[in-house]
Amino acid sequence: MKLLRFLLFPFAIIYDIVTRIRNYFFDVGVFKETSFKIPVIVVGNLSVGGTGKTPQIEYLIRLLKKNYKIGVLSRGYKRKTKGYVLLKNTHVAEDVGDEPLQYFNKFKNIKVAVDANRVAGIGRLIAENNAEVILLDDAYQHRKVKGSFYILLTKYKDLFVDDFLLPTGNLRESKKGAERADVILVTKCPNNLSSKEQETIKKKLSVYCKKVFFTTIKYANSLSGSTSISMEELKDYEVLLITGIANPTPLRAYLKSEGIRFQHLKFQDHHYFSNQEIKDIQQRINEIPSTKKIILTTEKDYVRLMYKIDKVAYLSIETLFLEKKEPVFNNLITSHIQEFK
Repeated sequence: MKLLRFLLFPFAIIYDIVTRIRNYFFDVGVFKETSFKIPVIVVGNLSVGGTGKTPQIEYLIRLLKKNYKIGVLSRGYKRKTKGYVLLKNTHVAEDVGDEPLQYFNKFKNIKVAVDANRVAGIGRLIAENNAEVILLDDAYQHRKVKGSFYILLTKYKDLFVDDFLLPTGNLRESKKGAERADVILVTKCPNNLSSKEQETIKKKLSVYCKKVFFTTIKYANSLSGSTSISMEELKDYEVLLITGIANPTPLRAYLKSEGIRFQHLKFQDHHYFSNQEIKDIQQRINEIPSTKKIILTTEKDYVRLMYKIDKVAYLSIETLFLEKKEPVFNNLITSHIQEFK
């Protein structure tokens, strides 16, 4: 794979030129950017793969939902519907995408919609639902919308400054794109990340002159879904772990650190499970010779499995800021929103 990526280096150069020209045309006004009269907070990244956008959107929802009418807009990756769809109780993941359905199921007093045309989607959330703040999921490269605040995520073990453009690397656009950010979040950090290493990373990112925060993943103390057993109780179970996310390594590492015994069936990110795959999963769990056994998955996978497997549990996660920096970050967001009053 590394050799193939090296051989594709000329295509990465072409890709770089194309994306730079596109961004330049947006910057100078050749291509139109649409701004709005309410805050539009964009959460995204420069690289492909999971950087923690979903828990970060959920963090913002928790922060803002008591004081503002929140509208969350996503394109609804891999959904089977077209155009603008406002999520309802009758929708399943195939209709609207797994992440939007997760937001909708989890937070009852917000509006969640999907639309590949983000400008039109924001307009309808404002006009039809009186949204006061828009959260745009995975829209950092969607330049047709002029966001009012940009949150750029980059993984601790895969910083964008150490990467290269597709197809040689994993970057969707040049590192220069970081200049559009208002704040950079280094995600999926170890809980005990030292101050010295934080300073090393900040130095790498200092060329962009942005505020930098470090976050980690906080796992729930108990499972949700078909059961609410605690992580301590889970140690007595044989676990069949099902994942269809970009990077299940942190979850695997966490389960191992907690002394959980598990077998792992790994699928591609946003995978929709066929009837045969569901039968295979059910057979696999039936073959485990234990009276205490359970199918465990991620919260994002759960919305794709909940109607297909009767007994499946998930372990939810939240974003946690290191060194108790939540108040500083929260103030940045709330102060920005208050500027629109």
